[in-house]
Amino acid sequence: MTEMRYVHAVTQALRDSMEADPAVVVLGEDIASAGGSFKATRGLLDAFGPQRVIDTPISEAAITSASVGMALTGLKPVVEIMFMDFITLSMDALVNQAAKARYMFGGQGSVPMVLRTPHGGGLSAGPQHSQCLEAWLAHIPGLKVVCPSIPQDVYSLLRAAISDPDPVMFIEHKGMYASKGLVDTSLNVGIGEARIARAGRDATLVTYGAAVPVCLKAAEQLAKECVEVEVIDLRSLQPWDKATVLESLSRTHRAVVVHEAVQAFGAGAEIVATIADEGFDELDAPVLRVAAPFMPAPFASSLEAGYAVTVERVIGAVRKTLA
Repeated sequence: MTEMRYVHAVTQALRDSMEADPAVVVLGEDIASAGGSFKATRGLLDAFGPQRVIDTPISEAAITSASVGMALTGLKPVVEIMFMDFITLSMDALVNQAAKARYMFGGQGSVPMVLRTPHGGGLSAGPQHSQCLEAWLAHIPGLKVVCPSIPQDVYSLLRAAISDPDPVMFIEHKGMYASKGLVDTSLNVGIGEARIARAGRDATLVTYGAAVPVCLKAAEQLAKECVEVEVIDLRSLQPWDKATVLESLSRTHRAVVVHEAVQAFGAGAEIVATIADEGFDELDAPVLRVAAPFMPAPFASSLEAGYAVTVERVIGAVRKTLA
């Protein structure tokens, strides 16, 4: 095992996938000689050349549409969209083409492409560079959505996404790129498999992405009060591992869903609805949500701190569900 940063796990997964399969190509804005805005593709141009590491024009619609065509004709493109906010410009290619190709071709064709994009706040990047739009993508049949929180899962799930025969949205968090963790490059993680980041008996925290370390810190503080909270890192939102969530609920009988994205109509709403539908008999208290308010992400760091999901807010929700 090797310790590496979150962003370097991205780079290593791309490098290893490209070495293993000549059909894998990488494309996006400034991803070649510049190595991408967050340097996730640094060094790949020198290793694989301009035919496989491709700088594109500043047109997310063109990049994504070209990638769909590549995927339909034998390549395995990995697209980088500089900020998740800009995925709005890619939606026709993603929603109307990539997601529906297998269905419309009667299973005779597929789109083995990956779209990588960083989401999230914490960097005072403002309302047009801080959004978490994963719920949009998880709502579309035909798209898979992955959102890892630790370097190991970044590496393993990106390798799995590149090997997948269908389009995968691989969502990273720009505020976590510098975080470190051990990575075993031989470890396989399947899309749709959650992990129990911390075991507990009194309540279940269901979360993903940058909210995972927040929930783990909350669990550590609650442990000092003899409250043992289980933390489930979903890792994938589509498909999501409801079996693991329901199994945890059967032991703790209380649940709080936590995500950085806006609460209204977010991924948490689907999880809560599933718990209410399939796990209702196990509940000893209402399921609560902790998420962002229904407003654009603020630019000012002082306002963004109030907008963000915090340890204190998570602790408050757990205490409420235990009351």
